[in-house]
Amino acid sequence: MSDLQHFSLPVNGIRVHGVTQGEGPLVLMVHGFPESWYSWRHQLPVLAAAGYRAVAIDVRGYGRSSKPYAVDAYRMLEHVADNVELVAALGEQSAVVVGHDWGAPIAWNSALLRPDVFRAVAGLSVPYNPRGAVRPTDGFRAMGGDEEFYIEYYQRPGRAEAEIEPDLREWLLGFYHSASGDADWTSSPGLGIARVAPGGEQRDKFLYPPEGALPAWLTEEDLGFYVAEFEYGGFRGPLNRYRNVDRDWEDLAAWRLCPVAVPALFVGGAKDGPTAWGARAIARFGQNLPRLWRSVILEGCGHWTQQERPGEVNELLVEFLGAVGRP
Repeated sequence: MSDLQHFSLPVNGIRVHGVTQGEGPLVLMVHGFPESWYSWRHQLPVLAAAGYRAVAIDVRGYGRSSKPYAVDAYRMLEHVADNVELVAALGEQSAVVVGHDWGAPIAWNSALLRPDVFRAVAGLSVPYNPRGAVRPTDGFRAMGGDEEFYIEYYQRPGRAEAEIEPDLREWLLGFYHSASGDADWTSSPGLGIARVAPGGEQRDKFLYPPEGALPAWLTEEDLGFYVAEFEYGGFRGPLNRYRNVDRDWEDLAAWRLCPVAVPALFVGGAKDGPTAWGARAIARFGQNLPRLWRSVILEGCGHWTQQERPGEVNELLVEFLGAVGRP
């Protein structure tokens, strides 16, 4: 980690912070919720050693990047514009973009809208699913059944923040462990924390590791880093990404059912909720990702793909980058 170089660059009317390691073709890594550039700590040195310029950013709303107040400042088109302008600000003309969790849709849409800039794409956890006919909040409401699906629960500003922010360490530990492959769910992967009981909170269903223990992939230092980042920046910005799902659906109407045309890789976890919920999208990869290189489901892996299984993810990324070739 001592070889990492931090930067802060003005792009798209905001400031984007990130870290970079290595020299060569640019690989841009985009994190998800609730994480930071640090979620790519295992990938940065490996990609650098393989001959790439590895860059991991704090997405707008996170860490040391700008945190606009307006909800609509977190629409998908703004995230894509951030990525496009960042590539240019880094002095490059193209990049391979890699995303996890919310970073995966940001990566997929970056490649969809600007294939001239993003010459290949890898998505972790969340498969590519093109804009369809159903308004997202209507779909999420149906997924909740008699309870609230968590994305619906996140919609009203201030509601989830009031649950999360009073005890960040406890909430983050519960969320990270519950969504990981270490959690012992008897139902569908990750479904336990995806639904909120009427009048309840998401944390009511969290599973925690045994007292004094942490998941094997998460050290006390790692957890402390995340806690410090959110103590500094809060959760309004990260949650605002969820509050734009219908706005994104409207913005992307012209790309309804449109495939991603650049080379693609997908990596999911067999115990990851978004991967399980995306089974139909994965089944349509032949149509929606016509240049798919590989689709891999890691047995026993939960939601935190590149952190839970860094060795396998690193190997796949290096092989994919080699198959894509250099610009």
